[in-house]
Amino acid sequence: MKSSASTWLKFGLFTVGLGQSFVFVIVPPLARDLGLSEIQASLVFAFSAIAWALTSAAWGRASDKYGRRNIAILGLIGYSASLLAMIIPLFLVEKNLLDIVFLFPLLVFGRMLNGLIGSATRPATFAYIADTSNRDKRTLKFARLESSFLVGTVAGPLIGGFLILITKETPFYVFSMLALIASIGIYKNVDNTAKDKKSVLHSEKISWKSNTVWPFLLLASISSLCLASLIQTIGFYLFDVFPNIDDLPILISMTFALLSISTIVSQYLFTDAFPLSNNKLLLCGVLLLLFSYLTMALFPMISIYYLSIIINGIGGGMLRPAISSSLSLSQTPEHQGIAAGYLGSVYPVGHILTPVLAMPIYAINPSYLYYFSAMLCLICFIFIISNPIFRKEIRI
Repeated sequence: MKSSASTWLKFGLFTVGLGQSFVFVIVPPLARDLGLSEIQASLVFAFSAIAWALTSAAWGRASDKYGRRNIAILGLIGYSASLLAMIIPLFLVEKNLLDIVFLFPLLVFGRMLNGLIGSATRPATFAYIADTSNRDKRTLKFARLESSFLVGTVAGPLIGGFLILITKETPFYVFSMLALIASIGIYKNVDNTAKDKKSVLHSEKISWKSNTVWPFLLLASISSLCLASLIQTIGFYLFDVFPNIDDLPILISMTFALLSISTIVSQYLFTDAFPLSNNKLLLCGVLLLLFSYLTMALFPMISIYYLSIIINGIGGGMLRPAISSSLSLSQTPEHQGIAAGYLGSVYPVGHILTPVLAMPIYAINPSYLYYFSAMLCLICFIFIISNPIFRKEIRI
């Protein structure tokens, strides 16, 4: 595999991560200021997340038939268009050029572009890396992909926060353009690998209920919920628990930065410099996450909170690539696309459930949400040590 191909694929996932997190931060308050209710704003993202979950697996299988590069590019174009389709209605309503009654359906349409088409990039990218990497390098390669997307997710509010000082529309235009640049780079540098069409048509479609698939999907779903609930409540938590601290926006930005940096460092240390087996990455990652949530809940001090965020980043940096790699290594070559698609379909679960599950828990008491996340991590730990597919070491 050419290094330039890997670089462009990672840049593509990074650009997707940028917009994915930024729209969660900026669109709800903008829409509310223009007259939409909180329920309408949350429904915009809920519909998109459901669409993402329903289509991701299909895009993974489509990449088997039509080529990884083509499907990855299609996803980036859909994601780029969705950013523009969301900011244009907001801009027009703000300038009184569009009636408010059209805002909600147009925002749903714009975000649905991302859910229906933007969901294609991730499974196609991971399937391409699975096709072109050695089994003993799979965890490392997947870790670098995960790192690119997660760094983008955390960096989105930071970069967007500076760009929005120019105009409210600027971050959307910039992130959309970056996605198009990534699609051009992928087109020029990535081979359009695909499975033989006859073999794709006649191969048995693996079910998500397979014993080699669903355990990884369960872990990914729970980790997605924990991460989404953490990211979406960071600003609320710092404001609610530490109201007397000055420069709160700076502290929020620092928190996202620490989470991002610790994730990068973790993935470099434990998949590259001092590589651990997938089993150890799964167990250690879950335990670190559990510890971080407990310390957040038990010790409401800003210094402890930052230490917990760092530990959380380290744990998450170990867990997500281990899940992706373990799932890939447990599949035959003809099932790489569909398996990557299944995994991509469960990562929106956190954003679907956070408004209806995590936020009500947080509203009762902020610490309760972290206790809840710690309990989920404990369940994951018990599941990993008890399920046969995790008990046996995957040979790579």
